[in-house]
Amino acid sequence: MMQPDEKPGLIRSLGLFATFILVVSSVIGSGVYKKVAPMAAELGSPLLVIFAWVAAGLITLFGALSNAEVASMMAGAGGEYVYFKRIYNRFFAFLFGWSCFTVIRSSALASIAYVFSQSFNNLVPLPELPDSIAAINLFGIFTPFDNFGVKALTIFLVVALTFFNILGAKTGEGLSRYVLVAVTISIIAIIVLGLTIGGGSAAHLTTTDSSHFPGTWNSLIFLQHFFAAMLAAFWAFEGWSSIGYLGAEIKNANRNLPLALVGGVLFIMAVYTAINFTYLYVLPVDKIIEAHQTQNTIAAIAVVQSFLGNGGAIFMSVLILFTTFGATNSTVMPPPRLYYAMAKDGLFFKLASYIHPRYHTPSKALLLQAVWASLLVLSGSFDQLTDMLVFASFIFYAATTLGVFILRVKEPEAQRPYKAWGYPVVPALFILFCLALVIITFTTKPREALLGVGLTLTGVPFWYFWSRKNKNINPD
Repeated sequence: MMQPDEKPGLIRSLGLFATFILVVSSVIGSGVYKKVAPMAAELGSPLLVIFAWVAAGLITLFGALSNAEVASMMAGAGGEYVYFKRIYNRFFAFLFGWSCFTVIRSSALASIAYVFSQSFNNLVPLPELPDSIAAINLFGIFTPFDNFGVKALTIFLVVALTFFNILGAKTGEGLSRYVLVAVTISIIAIIVLGLTIGGGSAAHLTTTDSSHFPGTWNSLIFLQHFFAAMLAAFWAFEGWSSIGYLGAEIKNANRNLPLALVGGVLFIMAVYTAINFTYLYVLPVDKIIEAHQTQNTIAAIAVVQSFLGNGGAIFMSVLILFTTFGATNSTVMPPPRLYYAMAKDGLFFKLASYIHPRYHTPSKALLLQAVWASLLVLSGSFDQLTDMLVFASFIFYAATTLGVFILRVKEPEAQRPYKAWGYPVVPALFILFCLALVIITFTTKPREALLGVGLTLTGVPFWYFWSRKNKNINPD
């Protein structure tokens, strides 16, 4: 029990299995059901789509294997924000944290909750605004009133789960555990049923859609399409690194954090490869592409409906509700710990440093996140949000991995409970891929890339204001 003169703080309540659950439940969300469709539209070939999933999984694993070394050295609250202060400087750490707030983590929260609402809409059609209002746009880019019923439910979910997570990290983790067990069982059932009674054919895996096939594998056009497909797949893997923000609430974090991180990514890879193989085995690729071209249609529902009828579509919609509910809950929890760490350094809104005296959670940072995520929901579509955040994420993933090399030189004697597997080859390959992804995204999706960069750079004036105002706070 906290003494009257004792300040509230974060409590180490999460063990290895609980941390593994949070890694997996933070990642398995909307992407496992929805992203096969835009990937099929990019590549037109089922085998290439599966290869893109495997490639994205391996690259994510390379990132986890590399970044886990840094996480094991600095397993406190704040994740990459803490890492970047030690590796680079306070400005770069701030820029990362600001990017998480404006682009990366808030967009992830908005996007996962968005698919929850799309799935709910498949069960119970949500009301829409008249076309004259829905067509209103801002700057020719943002359409806040389009698909408004789905957006309104999305905002409600974000706000409701925010208040739930104010009650405590252990409360949020417990909810994620029960949801993840139900989701894993259901996904295994879909794979088994799809491959046995789904009426699929091996021919579906080798039949391409000629109108979408991007040409020969060694052409520049093919490379652009393949990277665009992987950009979609990376959204499905997004969230694996956010567990670092909970370092101060993980028991024996230097050991348990890297173990949960690598083990979680391996588990997710196996699940994604199996279920996407099932989708493409059951339905021809052109049918998968049709799902991408229809608003609020989710590819996984179309696949299950093809062999289980309307009952299967209802089952799938309910499953997606469970999955995205759990993933939204897990996504709500970690980032406010980052904003808390920044606010303690005087480099974020002061209210974010508040810890609830009863629940020991950064309650005001959670509320601030909910407000901004809700605005992002209104700003655009699901795919716009996910492409923007993946682009921004990989800039900082590369920076963390580069930190492995920097710290090996700067701090050769520092304690490393885990050392990056395959060093220096694996970390180097991951950095090179990150650079390639960023460059190609600028050429193939310039709007999303520029929005991501623009929102990140809005932090520069805040940096000058806060750093001058609080120059004596935690100067390291």
